[in-house]
Amino acid sequence: MSRQGDFLIYCTEQYKTAKSLTGKQVSELFTRYRVWDYIYSCFEALHTTGANYIVEDIDLYIRAGQAS
Repeated sequence: MSRQGDFLIYCTEQYKTAKSLTGKQVSELFTRYRVWDYIYSCFEALHTTGANYIVEDIDLYIRAGQAS
């Protein structure tokens, strides 16, 4: 698997744990708000940050998507 693929899994697991969601719930949420694409496109910046930052960043991205 690619580094980006491994990172997508890492982000999914971190978000799932932080928000007490199931894998299915995270998958549906990430698909609805195109979080998969966001994480992949921001891989170079995000993979250098910590888990808390990643979860917060994903939350901000989802909120921005909900507002539009």
